[in-house]
Amino acid sequence: MSVTDSVEEFLAYSIRLEEEAALRFGQLADAMISAGNREVGRLFRRLADYSRMHLADARARAGFRALPDLEPDDFEWPDIESPETAAIWAADPMIGREQALQVALAAERAGSASTAMCSTPPKTPRSAPLPRSSPAKKPNTWRSLSAG
Repeated sequence: MSVTDSVEEFLAYSIRLEEEAALRFGQLADAMISAGNREVGRLFRRLADYSRMHLADARARAGFRALPDLEPDDFEWPDIESPETAAIWAADPMIGREQALQVALAAERAGSASTAMCSTPPKTPRSAPLPRSSPAKKPNTWRSLSAG
């Protein structure tokens, strides 16, 4: 993914990343529940809920800003899917909780690495006001998953 030039572009990428993460975790939850792997299905459902919460935060931060109108093919991801999209192989009905957490953690790390790449010092003064609190919320997500 290229380094974004504006807050608006950064927010457009953040929104898309969380949309895709929520969608994939929801798909994985549905697949696990259909296959009878309810424990992992519940875990993936919680992860989808967290992604939707992060999506709501990104949309709230976008607020009044005019975001660029990007088509799906306009996003430049380091791979074929957005970085925080969990691996599709996790739809294996025999996957255990530990493996599911590893898949989720890998997606989270990829998303964080992409966010860090975009969090270089702003190129324009109007980019400066965006608070960087979203990454700080993620460790709380992982703590709650580890406990439950």
